[in-house]
Amino acid sequence: MSRWSKWRPFPDPRAGGVLVAPIGPGCYELRRADTGELVLFGIGRAVAFRMSSLMPSEFGAGRRNNTAKRDYVLKYLAQMEYRTLACELDEARAEELRLKRSLAHRFRT
Repeated sequence: MSRWSKWRPFPDPRAGGVLVAPIGPGCYELRRADTGELVLFGIGRAVAFRMSSLMPSEFGAGRRNNTAKRDYVLKYLAQMEYRTLACELDEARAEELRLKRSLAHRFRT
């Protein structure tokens, strides 16, 4: 089993911040550093690109249909942290299922 990275501050793209994330498949998870609240998680074939879609379209990349997630991340950007797990997609799907079952995240889909 692969290991999760350490928690890192989520970069502000308006200030030139850059994600440190796998360019290949894996998982990601976000939390608020100020409260410890787990916010969301996900998987992707290209984790860095998928995570960049967590920002509203004028600041991010890709397409994401959940405006509530993007707006929440932007609203609390200064408190947002993330971690990543580089792994094959089958392992990422298993990890996503485990995280989904925990019911601990604000956004579970």
